[in-house]
Amino acid sequence: MGTVQLLQPVGAMESTEPIEIITEAAAGDVGAFEQLYRQFSPRIYALCLRLTGQREAAEDCTQESFIAAWKALPRFELRSRFSTWLHRIAVNTVLARRRGLRFANEVAEPATGLPDVADPGAGAPPLDLERAIAALPDGARHVLVLVGLYGYSHAEAAGTLGVAEGTCKAQLHRARGLLATALGMEDR
Repeated sequence: MGTVQLLQPVGAMESTEPIEIITEAAAGDVGAFEQLYRQFSPRIYALCLRLTGQREAAEDCTQESFIAAWKALPRFELRSRFSTWLHRIAVNTVLARRRGLRFANEVAEPATGLPDVADPGAGAPPLDLERAIAALPDGARHVLVLVGLYGYSHAEAAGTLGVAEGTCKAQLHRARGLLATALGMEDR
């Protein structure tokens, strides 16, 4: 996969929905679905990478998400945004994979080769937010990604993750504290 700009504001990632192409793909046009894949796969990969913290797992989840989308596309209703629908499939794919493979029990290395996101000045090491997010424990990382980066409400994230809303809030607080420590910002 190509280089993905991971820390774009979520609103900046939105694009016009290609209704005609979506309709053609839903009718079984493989070429139209390939166009959708090319347009949306970088964003879905970035989401999966943030949720899993592992490049290989993110690549697998991206592929599984698009396979699931292809199978479900004939039932997609144009009342909702395609990107939102696809985003939900990807989150569910990551969570299902996590339950099935027990990511927490795997010896996994956080993703490497991610872009440095800030240069705090001469002589200081760059803040590497993406690596710090990838190194968070699963629960904290999932809540941070869904609530902090993708704008889910605590209720939506809790429902998606299958945890209580209070747990979601606590995990977000934990994630922020761990990130502050990892980035050397706890005293600022």
